[in-house]
Amino acid sequence: MYFTDRGIEELEQRRGDEEVTFAWLAEKLRHFVDLNPDFETPVERLATWLARDDDDDADEDL
Repeated sequence: MYFTDRGIEELEQRRGDEEVTFAWLAEKLRHFVDLNPDFETPVERLATWLARDDDDDADEDL
């Protein structure tokens, strides 16, 4: 188990029943980076991965 799994599990337990929009998520990520500029690159990578996630699925079908 990675250390980050604990945070992911807490997120799922606390907010797993909620529905959110990507606009809400984007605003939360921006706010997080404003408060924690050292995490700009990892947040950017996560956001890009989420944005392009469906591109990988198309490649797997070939």
